[in-house]
Order: sequence, then C-alpha cells, then structure tokens
Amino acid sequence: MKKRLKNISLIVVVLSGVMLFFACSDQQKKPAASEVKPAVKYTCPMHSQVLEDHPGTCPICGMTLVKKAGQASKDAGISLNTVLKPVNASVVSSVASITPEQKVLPVTISASGYLDFDTRTFNNIASRFSGRIEKLYIKYAFQEIHRGQRIFDIYSPELVTAQQDLIFLSKNSPQETTLINTAQQKLLLLGMTPVQVNRVIKTGKPFYSLPVYSPYEGHVHDMPHSQMTGTADTKPSSDFANNLPLSIKEGMYVEKGQAIFNVVNPHQLWAVIKVDPSAVAALKLNQPVKITLPDLPGKTIKGKVNFIEPTLQEGDKTTSIRVYIDNMDHTLKVNSLVKAEIETAKTSRLWIPRTALVDLGQTQIVWLKSGPAFYVKQVKTGGIKGNEIWITKGLQAADSLAANAQYLTDSESFIKTKNDE
Repeated sequence: MKKRLKNISLIVVVLSGVMLFFACSDQQKKPAASEVKPAVKYTCPMHSQVLEDHPGTCPICGMTLVKKAGQASKDAGISLNTVLKPVNASVVSSVASITPEQKVLPVTISASGYLDFDTRTFNNIASRFSGRIEKLYIKYAFQEIHRGQRIFDIYSPELVTAQQDLIFLSKNSPQETTLINTAQQKLLLLGMTPVQVNRVIKTGKPFYSLPVYSPYEGHVHDMPHSQMTGTADTKPSSDFANNLPLSIKEGMYVEKGQAIFNVVNPHQLWAVIKVDPSAVAALKLNQPVKITLPDLPGKTIKGKVNFIEPTLQEGDKTTSIRVYIDNMDHTLKVNSLVKAEIETAKTSRLWIPRTALVDLGQTQIVWLKSGPAFYVKQVKTGGIKGNEIWITKGLQAADSLAANAQYLTDSESFIKTKNDE
C-alpha cells in the first residue's frame, strides 16, 4: 500500500513539472502587455470623424491626414493642443510654404495725360508789308509744306515803290553804290530773296505780284480768326481742328506784321501728364518716365520729366508735367490719351506673391508657419507690381508662410488674429 502511494506521489510531481515547463514556454512566446503597439490611426484636422489606418487625404476636404492625437504628439511633433485649436486662427497642413523676398525695385508714380503739340516748334509766317493776297497756294489746315516752298503771292504798293527806287538808282546813278546797296538791303528786309532783287536790277521791271516762300518746314495751322479781323481783344482759339478751312483767302488785305500762318513741326510732341497733388513732392526734373498708349498696344515710349508747370490751371487741381517726345514716323496723334509711370526713387522692399495674402476688406492676413501648423498673422501692404505685393509691416525676411493663403482660409469661419486685431 505504501509503495502504491509513493508511485502516485511521484506521478503528481512529474505532471506538475511538465505543466510548469509549458507555462513558462507560453510566457516567453507572448509579448508583455506594455510592448503591444496599438494600431496607428490617421485623422483629418478639420473632420475628426474621419479615421484611416494609413496616410492619405481627407475624403471630405482634401486636407492631408495626420496621426491621431496621442500618436502624433510622439511621432510627428504635433500636440493635441495644436490640433484642437480653432481653424479661424490655426491650421495644421502640409501645404507648400515660401519666404518673403527682399527686392530693390523702383518707386513709381502712376498718372495719365494726353499728347499735344510742342509749342517750341511753332513758327509764325507774318507779312512784312501791307498788301493784298493775289494768289494762295496753301488751301487747308494741316497741309504739309517744306522750306523754300511757294505759299502765296502778294501785291504791295510799298514794295513796288521800293523796287522802282532801286531800278532808278541802277540806271541813272550807277556810281552811287552806297545808295544802291541801301535800296537792295531794304528789299531784302521786306522779304525779297537775293535772286529776286538781282532780277529786278537786271530786267528793270518790278514784281507787282511778289511770290513769298516758306522759311519753315512742317504742318500749316490757321491763325485765330480774331487776328484776321483785327479784334485783338478776342481770346485766340487753341483748337486747331475748329479752324478748318483756312480763314485767309485770296483777295484779302493784310497788315504789316500780321501773322498769316502758323507752321508746326510734327516731328516733336509733348506728353502732358497730370499728377495727383499727393505725389507732387516726389517729382523732380529728369526723372525717368515710361509712357504707354491704349491706342497703340505694345508701344512703349521712354522719356524724362522735362518741365514741371509751376502753376495750377483754372479748375484743375492736378500738377502738369511735360515729357518731350520724338514723332519722326508720325504714328503719334495729338490729343491721344496716354498712361505714364514716373520713377521717383529706388528702395529695398519685402515682396510676397499675391496668392500668399488674403484680403478681408480692412484687414490683410497671411498664414505664418510654426512647426507643422500655420497661424494667422495680420500684415500691412503697400503697392502691387504684377503678381507680387509689397508688405510694409508684419513680416520679416526670415518668416515662412503658406504659398496659398486662400486654401487655408475656412470659408465658414471668421478669421481671428492675435489679440482680436
């Protein structure tokens, strides 16, 4: 009996050892509860109901998915506080970022104006003696004439008398060279050419109808009607187009010194630019000017500020400047509208793309990058040049900001800047 109990005890001990062995083996195979890694979940910062087990984009808004809170703070450096901030002040996103660019660009004044005749090229053809217009060779305004071209024939008793005096001295007192020279000089001063004077001496016959030649080259403009009628108190008209046809006619009498034609050189024009009073302080002579014409797309004229008018015109609060322009090919037309860019200085400024800024009316904002998140920042802007905008306040050259600010702006939220600015 004792032997049988001893065998049973031995069997129990063996079975206990086997069970203990297998239990230890199972514990070595199973990892510790602390070593079990939970499944990685990805969510959308804007829509927390979206959960994915792999990276990607949100099926609702298209934003890049981020690791769920708890995992993200350990692996991606995004804290739960960052993710849970309101989207009207902070956004977690992986959109492209840019830095402002410091550029040295010209400071310009934009203005508009028109083309006008250069009055420095105005030349009057006046009568040197009283007489009657016998023949007129200029028929209409803006007719082109050249130097030495015959423009009209005139009969003048005064001129005929001076020619007869020269003929008498030449025939009867050839030894009186002083008197003859004086008579010749008088005819030259009255407008006769040396060829005409020599012809009078040679033929012994005076010109009863003297041809008059143009001493200038350009376009003919009619003189104001007031000068033709002798009413000097009437204000002359400056609208050349209203003087068609010419007021001077064949058979009309003219007085000594009376202006008959105005000859304008069309090769030179003025661009009269009207500058706003707020920009006048920056104007100086010889500043570069770039002129464009809406009527001639693609044509650019470069000049400089040649004259700044010292007074304001009646009823006009702008300051006029003049830019002298060459018009050798006659493509520019008087009274055409022009636009001008006047370069007043050069300065270093901070520029960003226009897409990096959101204009909220009275407030302009950008999205500054800080780690994985973008924070809204109010800025002040200056001028716009092409696709870039000048930042005057609120940014530094080292700042990083979203390249597409509108993409980060939630259309359903009001943007809230720091301290409710």
